[in-house]
Amino acid sequence: MSKLGYCSRSQAVELIRGGRVRLNGNVRRDPETPICLQKDNIAVDGHVVAQQEKIYLMMNKPRGVVTTASDEKGRETVYEVLGKAGETQPWVAPVGRLDKASEGLLLLTNDSEWGARITAPESHLEKTYHVQIAALANEKLLRTIVNGVKSEDGEVLRASQARLLRSGEKNCWLEIILDEGKNRQIRRMLAAFDVEVLRLVRVAIGPLRLGTLAKGAFRPLTKGEKQLLDRAMEAGIPSVRGRSY
Repeated sequence: MSKLGYCSRSQAVELIRGGRVRLNGNVRRDPETPICLQKDNIAVDGHVVAQQEKIYLMMNKPRGVVTTASDEKGRETVYEVLGKAGETQPWVAPVGRLDKASEGLLLLTNDSEWGARITAPESHLEKTYHVQIAALANEKLLRTIVNGVKSEDGEVLRASQARLLRSGEKNCWLEIILDEGKNRQIRRMLAAFDVEVLRLVRVAIGPLRLGTLAKGAFRPLTKGEKQLLDRAMEAGIPSVRGRSY
C-alpha cells in the first residue's frame, strides 16, 4: 500500500491489523503477507487501492513545525502547513526530517522508494545548510568540523565541507555540507565546542536549491528538477560545491 502511494507503512499496518484491508476479496491481518502489485487486488473499506499518481513536492518548512503526521504536544505539523492551501492534498510523506527548530528545504512524496533513495547514504546526495551560530568561527573550528568531531555520546561526526559565509560582531553564518544524515548532526557537532546554534536552514538537497520559495510555501518539483535529483543519485557524486577547509 505504501508502494502504491496510498498511505505510509505505519498507516498500512494499522489498517491491515484492524481488518479493514482485503486481499483478493479476503481479509488479511498480517502486514507481512507477500503480494504481487501487478496481479493482486487490494481494497480498503471496500474501495480498491490503485496505483496513485506520483507526487513530488518541495516545501520551505518554517521553524517550529514538526515533520510528523500528528504531535502529542499539539505542535503544528507539515501536514497542517499543506492544509493551509485550502484544498485536499493526496497523501505524501516527508523525505527525511528537519527537527522542530530547523527550517528550509523539505521534500515530500508518495513515492516511498524514491524517498528512501534520497536519504540513503550510498546515494551520496549532499545536503547544504546555512547555520547562524552565537560565536565567531575561525579556520580551526571549520577544519575540525570537516576532519571529525566526537559528540557527547562518543560518536564521531564530520561534515563534507564547511566555510564562513559572513560575520557580525558576536555571531556569524556558516555553510555546512553533509553527505550523511545522522540525527541532529550539525547541532551535535557544534555543541561539542559549546557553540549555540541560532538558526539552521537547509538550502539545498543535491542540485536542488530552496531558491526564493517563501517560508511555509510548497510547490511540485518541475520535471527538470526531478531529473536533476535522479541523475545526482545515479552518479553518486557530490552535487553542491563550496570552499572547504
